[in-house]
Amino acid sequence: MRKLLNTLYVTTPEAYLSKDGLNAVISVKQQEVFRIPIVNIEHIVTFGYMGASPGLMKLCADNGVSLTFLSPNGRFIGRFQGPVTGNVLLRTRQYRLASDPNYSLSLARILIAAKINNYRQILLRHLRDYGNNIHIEEVERKLKNCKKLALKSTSSDELRGHEGDAASAYFSVFTHLLRTSDPVFQFNGRNRRPPRDAVNCMLSFIYTLIANDCTAALESVGLDPYVGLFHTLRPGRPSLALDIMEEMRAYLGDRLVLSLINRRQISGRDFISHGEDTVTTTDEGRKTILQAWQQRKKEIITHPFLNEKIQIGLLPYVQSQLLARTIRDSIEIYPPFLIK
Repeated sequence: MRKLLNTLYVTTPEAYLSKDGLNAVISVKQQEVFRIPIVNIEHIVTFGYMGASPGLMKLCADNGVSLTFLSPNGRFIGRFQGPVTGNVLLRTRQYRLASDPNYSLSLARILIAAKINNYRQILLRHLRDYGNNIHIEEVERKLKNCKKLALKSTSSDELRGHEGDAASAYFSVFTHLLRTSDPVFQFNGRNRRPPRDAVNCMLSFIYTLIANDCTAALESVGLDPYVGLFHTLRPGRPSLALDIMEEMRAYLGDRLVLSLINRRQISGRDFISHGEDTVTTTDEGRKTILQAWQQRKKEIITHPFLNEKIQIGLLPYVQSQLLARTIRDSIEIYPPFLIK
């Protein structure tokens, strides 16, 4: 099984990345503040506009380390990677199957049904832990039906409709999952680009981290993350990464947001409101989220399909590997990750 290496998150906007020998070096105002051997990491994610030296980019390319640039608020800017090393036969088959609407739909149905199933499991877990709630129970039943309808969809548009209905219903009761009276965490539905409240700010931020991990995982198993099966193709958009992250959003993203808020690991002091239209995290808030994210990735679970113990951080890689096997026809039906 693949070893989970560290992701280096550079959260200081004024940081500049360079190399010294086989080390990645972080400097702020021309003063070195941190260095790490390149062999100890597999991703670098930097929040800022100062950039990185060509020498560091080559060091990353030579060692298979991806370099992702995000804005200080967590918006995706771009991604650097070295030479493509994936199996050309696998990618050729991926491109052929992606152009087959019947194949794309059959796999998309599984991914979206898994997403809806995991939404539902989040609600069921809350009901088990905190007792009956008529609003949550009603949505739980609706999600159960949406999952059935998703699996029976006869077109991508129909599937998107069931996905939209499920997401709208799920987020309509998300506020009931928050065990806090802090008005900063008042939630009135999903919004983004930009997020207009603290909860949506956290969700969007963590979803960006998941998408980055899924993109890197797909590349590592030889698939092209930009050629999706459900999400439409768009220049610069990792459509396949967005496809496979659907089944992991609730487990990796939503549960972490709920945990941070309900355990009071994050507070209103960690957010900045820019009028009524935008909320962003402070530097300390971003560090708190990233630390929790890194700790979460180290936790051990038993994968439901492989029946093997893995670190949660390897989940995008395992699902990418299973998808590659499905595309190769080594597995008849793609086994999504399902929360139990």
